[in-house]
Amino acid sequence: MLDRTDLLILEELSKNSRITMKELGKKVHLTGPATSARVEKLEENDVIQGYSIKVNQEKMGYSIHAFIQVFMKDINHQPYLSFLKNQKDFVMNNYIVSGESCYLLESKFPSNEKLDEFLEGLSKYVSYKLSIVINNK
Repeated sequence: MLDRTDLLILEELSKNSRITMKELGKKVHLTGPATSARVEKLEENDVIQGYSIKVNQEKMGYSIHAFIQVFMKDINHQPYLSFLKNQKDFVMNNYIVSGESCYLLESKFPSNEKLDEFLEGLSKYVSYKLSIVINNK
């Protein structure tokens, strides 16, 4: 069971996972070593499963951010999943979802031409509904 201090640690690490244990300790009212021990325990218990960075996709040349609802044409999903493996540059996340669609595909593209090529290939395996992200607020 997580206590209030654990939750504060997680909140602060979510904002900045590169924070020093000393700085983190000040924010949660613990010493650096005590904070480090808490973080280590959270990692050992799989509450913290890893650290990551957030990349600005637009600065990486991917100005189009899209969500694609995927509707399977066939009960065999493998051809679709194999297609995605060959499209790693464009696929950010492929969520299995409940509701109307089978998957929610989060993707990024450097141009409308690349998006169009991707959708042409995708349509060989599935039906889809496309939504383009206008703003992330």
